[in-house]
Amino acid sequence: MKTIGLLGGMSWESTVTYYTNINKMINQQLGGVHSAKLLLASVDFAEIEAYQKENEWEKSAVALTKAAQKLEKSGADFLLICTNTMHKNYNYIQNNLSIPVLHIADATIAELQNKNISRVGLIGTRYTMEQDFYKKRIVDSGIQVTIPEQDEIAEVNDIIFKELVFGKTLAESKSFYLEVIEKMVRKGVQGIILGCTEIDLLIQQEDLTIPVFDTTIIHSEKAVNEALKED
Repeated sequence: MKTIGLLGGMSWESTVTYYTNINKMINQQLGGVHSAKLLLASVDFAEIEAYQKENEWEKSAVALTKAAQKLEKSGADFLLICTNTMHKNYNYIQNNLSIPVLHIADATIAELQNKNISRVGLIGTRYTMEQDFYKKRIVDSGIQVTIPEQDEIAEVNDIIFKELVFGKTLAESKSFYLEVIEKMVRKGVQGIILGCTEIDLLIQQEDLTIPVFDTTIIHSEKAVNEALKED
């Protein structure tokens, strides 16, 4: 079994979900008392959030890369960045490592293609929804991406940063997200990407009639498959 490196770049809430999911999936596949071989490096999210707000992405890339290099030196065979938004720093991090970094969008694209999705809705942080570092990767695969309307993006983002990163789930916030998603469904989307690793605290598949692509689970499954792949 390969050793998975987990790089926590947003809230610890989602990193816990990664840790739990991966161990459960390994145990389901191998049985007995098996668990995953994991190494974890978690940065101070307050530092990363400040860089985001000030548009200092180079500084966030350096901070995350230092943590990633510690994982590599400690014996990780490959790496997961446990956040959608910080994949904005993916190229910098990957270029400064000799082990592979499994891109969350690539794993998600594979699932979308398996379900024959040609038009998908995306909710996440405003960086993920508005900027190209994530969306373009999906669009370049031939899948059309729809995001919330401009006047909804700020509220979608605020719910993440003011509630979900603290593990807080409010009924009114869930209702708002579902209204936003329903608007995208009326525009013709065939599925919804939960493009922030905290959103699965609020929205699950049973809440919707169209497929939900939970990037936290998808990314975790990709990691487990890679960990169990023979060299």
